Amino acid sequence: MLQVISVIGAMLILLAFALSQIGKWNRRHPMYNLTNLVGSVLLAVIAVLEIQIGFILLEVTWAVLSAYALIKFRPDQA
Repeated sequence: MLQVISVIGAMLILLAFALSQIGKWNRRHPMYNLTNLVGSVLLAVIAVLEIQIGFILLEVTWAVLSAYALIKFRPDQA
């Protein structure tokens, strides 16, 4: 089950990256940041359960920065 969750998390992050690379989303797009946030939280949970310190650092940082961008780039702030 942990493998399924980690694959879903990775796929969400890769989806956001791919859509960014092809010009569909940019870093201010709410779905880009929400997709990154959800994916990184899923991977962070797996990293904590598996006690993977480097992975925890990466995914928690990714989640915090994605949450920050969601707040900073809200449509009503544009």
